[in-house]
Amino acid sequence: DGEGLCGCRVPVSVETVLGRVLAEDVYARSPHPPFRASIKDGYAVVSGDGPGVYPVVREVTAGGQRERDKGNGSTGFSLLSGQVAYITTGAPVPDGADAVCPVEHTEMEEGGCVRFLPKGWPTPGADIREVGSDVELGALLVGRGQRIGPQELGLLCTCKGVSEEGVLVLPQPVVAVLSTGDELVEYSENDTALPRLGQIYDSNRPMLMAAITQAGARVLDCGICGDDPLELKSQLDRALNEADLVITSGGVSMGNKDLLKSEMEARGTIHFGRVRMKPGKPLTCCTVEVQGRRKMILGLPGNPISSFVCFHLVVAPAIRNLAGIAPAVLPRIRVKLMDSIRLDPERPEFHRAIVKANSESRELEAFSTGRQASSRLLSAKSANALLALPQSSDTLQRGEMVWAMLIGDLSYGDPIHDDLVCRHSNRLKQEEQSGDIKGNGSSLG
Repeated sequence: DGEGLCGCRVPVSVETVLGRVLAEDVYARSPHPPFRASIKDGYAVVSGDGPGVYPVVREVTAGGQRERDKGNGSTGFSLLSGQVAYITTGAPVPDGADAVCPVEHTEMEEGGCVRFLPKGWPTPGADIREVGSDVELGALLVGRGQRIGPQELGLLCTCKGVSEEGVLVLPQPVVAVLSTGDELVEYSENDTALPRLGQIYDSNRPMLMAAITQAGARVLDCGICGDDPLELKSQLDRALNEADLVITSGGVSMGNKDLLKSEMEARGTIHFGRVRMKPGKPLTCCTVEVQGRRKMILGLPGNPISSFVCFHLVVAPAIRNLAGIAPAVLPRIRVKLMDSIRLDPERPEFHRAIVKANSESRELEAFSTGRQASSRLLSAKSANALLALPQSSDTLQRGEMVWAMLIGDLSYGDPIHDDLVCRHSNRLKQEEQSGDIKGNGSSLG
């Protein structure tokens, strides 16, 4: 609903507001500029004097007037008719001056005088930023519900948007992450031995924790839980008590060691347990009442790509909604396929791709990341989009337009990426010519 968690508000300082969502409108407590400021290096003049030779009576530099500051935006002296003052960009324009003449329209004379060329003589107000011309006092700086990025942070600092008490923001949701399965072992760069036969490193949990942080939430790491009902119950108790949202990886499929669904059923209401999508069919959603609050458990499949796709389609919007970030859903754009893709006849597919802006054709082009097996995490590397492909027995041809859901920044064609795309496209053409086009929902084999 965009309200965040229970409508709560917490004050934070300007040093920690980056990435947070405002709980209230923030207004300018100071105009910008706070004084009449010179736009260029040159000379402050009285425009009615007209071009000629004038003595330079003062030098005014940005920040150099602090010892003469009267606290009212004045430089402490007035420029009289027949006088000029040298002034730098951003410096306060002295009283009496009503224009700035850029230095390139002047010539130095002997005796500390300056000649002003007729064609460059300024009109009243030329090259002066008046008080509040950029931001007026009391103007809305950043609206309630907006997430603070670097530019918003700069604006808050420019116009004294943060008071001594700080700025009110919505609390960050806490998301618990739990990996399940006897086969999982913790990765450690200090461990030189490979996992034993039948074991694999837990890659889902580090990936999900990084994605959760990027989405604007705090992480509660619940570690790895083996295929033990009592251990699973204990870990879920902790996660539900300490977090606002619980994310699990694995344990929601159809095997006799997939214990999570039965534990969910015992605790609350399962809203769905199988979804017609590829990848991510076993995705499960359950809500549980905990101390008067309804909390959600999202059970993601154990395959890395299934977990990755389900996170972006379901978990990330849930986090953004809890954090009060709007809109919560992924942005959708139309893109041009640069590869032929065989569709899946049984389920709609979310195909990993790299979307790149073509500066010549001005089109958004989508390049497949390769073989789309749900266990192949390489298909997510560098992906910035999920292509929303329909369920069908047909093949989408290169050049057709499809919808893409953005999960990262657009690529603008760096040389390394362009070289990879070129080699990838050449390989696809060779496969098409030889007839070596295989499944996995793609023409990539």
